[in-house]
Amino acid sequence: MITQEAIKAFETIHTPFYYYDMDLLNKTLQIYTSLTNKYGYSAHYALKANANPKILSAIQKAGLGADCVSGNEVALAVKSGFPAEKIVYAGVGKSDMEIKTALKAGIFSFNCESVPEIKIINDLAASMGKVAHIALRINPDIDAHTHKYISTGRKEDKFGISPWMFEGVAGLFESCNNIKLMGLHFHVGSQILDMSVFELLCRRIEELQGWFVEHGYPIANINMGGGLGVDYINPGEHPIADFESYFGVINKNLKVRPGQTVHFEPGRAIVAQCGHLVSRVLYVKIGQRKKFVILDAGMNDLIRPALYQAHHDIENLTSQKRKMRYDVVGPVCESSDKFASNVMLPQTKRGDLVAIHTAGAYGQVMAMRYNQRDIAKAYYSDEL
Repeated sequence: MITQEAIKAFETIHTPFYYYDMDLLNKTLQIYTSLTNKYGYSAHYALKANANPKILSAIQKAGLGADCVSGNEVALAVKSGFPAEKIVYAGVGKSDMEIKTALKAGIFSFNCESVPEIKIINDLAASMGKVAHIALRINPDIDAHTHKYISTGRKEDKFGISPWMFEGVAGLFESCNNIKLMGLHFHVGSQILDMSVFELLCRRIEELQGWFVEHGYPIANINMGGGLGVDYINPGEHPIADFESYFGVINKNLKVRPGQTVHFEPGRAIVAQCGHLVSRVLYVKIGQRKKFVILDAGMNDLIRPALYQAHHDIENLTSQKRKMRYDVVGPVCESSDKFASNVMLPQTKRGDLVAIHTAGAYGQVMAMRYNQRDIAKAYYSDEL
């Protein structure tokens, strides 16, 4: 996944840093957009996965819109060239200031998650002399069979409007003159590899939208959200997510009514595999039961292993010696600052370069300065 030419260039770069394979990103986008064009679908890239300016530029040029979860993301999407009419905005806690930012921009749709939110958007839109286009984010009560922190579509999750709230929501459409219902929005979780989850979601969407149609509210747009997973175990073998199977399941199982458009919000599946966190070995510490590879990258650079106990494939880019078993850890003053336990690596020594793969999603964008550590810089395959 990382060429020998790139590894040679890495020797002169201060570590840790993020490295992006722009060829892979562009190939991923080409495959994704060819399939959305084939089926007539629209897509809005989820900025929360990676908001790196160069990454955003490539995605915007590929024709995707933007999916935002904060007012600042809306502002960044506009600044990055995403047309306002392709921007959607979700989130359970939109502040008045954030709502006003999106109203001023004239975005395609607010994905609304509660009755109080709809009321506030209506009032703010009225005060600005605008009509807000909204979609209702529905909680379909589907278990996505993924990590509990990234499951978002179960009835116990904080996200979305549950069916028992529909009567109350319908009443708002009669009294709120500054909102216009555009569609329904669904998102059941992230890193989903079981295609039967999406099949179930399609059936559930038909059941739920039926209520609105029966009550005289035509649904112009169905937003399927995102959630398609990637291969963290063998990224070199599967550098591109299985978009063909994913869209095939949607096309086969989603009943699209006349005049409806179907929207998606890909994030991880677009950017995860093109990004790598490159670090240098500071020390190899030999204990009684463990051998520790101590890197100069830490949980502040890539928090997923500490936060989600997430697996990332780790590669020693320097050594080709016989393999040994190590715990790979960082320098942050926390026991949770660990990238992997009992991982097999070539015999490793101080100064070796190590790559942590599949770090393009929820990597750089979640970086922080804990312990007052520097934020890792980014480098790109087409600039080395």
